[in-house]
Amino acid sequence: MNKRPDWDEYFLKLAMLASERATCPRMHCGAVLVKNKNVIATGYNGSIPGDAHCEEVGCLVVDNHCVRTVHAEMNAIVQAARRGHSVDGADAYVTNMPCTTCAKALITAGIKRVVVFSDYHDTMAMDFFNKAKVIIDRIKMPEASIHYDLKNYSSAR
Repeated sequence: MNKRPDWDEYFLKLAMLASERATCPRMHCGAVLVKNKNVIATGYNGSIPGDAHCEEVGCLVVDNHCVRTVHAEMNAIVQAARRGHSVDGADAYVTNMPCTTCAKALITAGIKRVVVFSDYHDTMAMDFFNKAKVIIDRIKMPEASIHYDLKNYSSAR
């Protein structure tokens, strides 16, 4: 029998799953915003609605950043806003350390804790998180597979 994931592992696994929807080949990132152990919103990096995706037409790189892509953290914040959900006081579970711009957006949105397992190049995120007293927890990457033992669940068919 597999170990039941703790809350941080669980929400990071959800962020990993969200990252599978990403459409920029330079980085697949997922984000999950959580408040009181409830998912508020998810996000992944991809193009704006109606635009072509990087994987279809290529990346639009300016200063070593793909500007065609909306980052996972921004998409999660926007998804929450569109649905009328406050993220003030929430935690953000992100597969990669946020970029500088996403860090500032998370701070301004009221995120109090960020949990990550991977770093990101050229970011000043830690400087801004430290100034805003946002807690950063780096944990080991959760197992990438999902274990669902259908044949041994007595109620399953």
